[in-house]
Amino acid sequence: MNFDFANPEFLWALVLLPILALLRGASGRNASITFSSIAVAGIAAKKNKSKPGRIKFLLSMLALALLIIALARPRQGIGYIEREESGIDIMLTIDLSGSMAALDFTTDRFNPMTRLDAVKKVIDEFIRNRPNDRIGMTAFAANAFLVSPMTLNHDWLLQNQERMDIGAIDPNRTAIGSAIGLSVNKLRDLKNAKSKVIILLTDGENNAGKISPIAAAEAAATFDIKIYTIFVGNEGRVPMAAMDENNKVLRNSNGSPVVANGTALSAGDDGTLKKIAEITSGKYYRAHSLKQLNAIYKDIDRLEKTTVKLRNFTSYIELFQYFAIGALAILGIKLILANTKFRTLP
Repeated sequence: MNFDFANPEFLWALVLLPILALLRGASGRNASITFSSIAVAGIAAKKNKSKPGRIKFLLSMLALALLIIALARPRQGIGYIEREESGIDIMLTIDLSGSMAALDFTTDRFNPMTRLDAVKKVIDEFIRNRPNDRIGMTAFAANAFLVSPMTLNHDWLLQNQERMDIGAIDPNRTAIGSAIGLSVNKLRDLKNAKSKVIILLTDGENNAGKISPIAAAEAAATFDIKIYTIFVGNEGRVPMAAMDENNKVLRNSNGSPVVANGTALSAGDDGTLKKIAEITSGKYYRAHSLKQLNAIYKDIDRLEKTTVKLRNFTSYIELFQYFAIGALAILGIKLILANTKFRTLP
């Protein structure tokens, strides 16, 4: 809120008031009553300025000042901002296959971290940094499923992400093509988006599903959907988290995964991921560590910026009437006093 004047040039007239006061003064007329004694008349003549005259003049000046302020149109402004957003629709597509239980992204040997733990940590920050975008999430292993539809309710999205874990579906195969197809279906009919993006993250190769990753990528390109592909993990023998009978990661009392005995062979198909990115005008990334993964999502965040235009508006409440009413009230008081208490003798 702010206070200003619609016609501030009228305020310059206030400068004339002290000049008028100097020229006019506040003296009353010399007494015109005949005194019986010259001495008494001499004493009366020493007091040229009458109190009633000063008061009436001050009232006139005050009324005039208020009228000048009223002419300047004082007003109270109430400002607000209108956001004009051009958002981006983003579908996060995450691999939940058993190989995501590898511990090669661990940064503290006393607190092991699976690849999926690292991904969820980085995605959490990515989502929080994009409050103006609709974001959804799909997950896949032997088949694909929707974790969250496109939404601006990112708190709800993060809650669903937290519940996403290895073992939610058959973790023994990887259906990359099906995951892309599901993500495309959720994006293609959305309106009013600056662009549509899939961020596909996996550590394996496609070995399940009825649609190939390349065919799914071509479908995405048809709907102008860009795909960023991320290949995570180190190839070769890597340490793994122990799994229970339901193919879920075993964790200790601190929530850290329990390290399994021995290692597992890790391999992937980065050639297919590069081709997917190429077909859809996206970009391919390779992450060997948590630090690199974090840098990748920051780079995507930089490349896919949401445009937000702010327009400032101000509505005004006019206040001139209060000053005009005040001036009229003061003039009324002066008139009453001039005809009563401060009445001038003839």
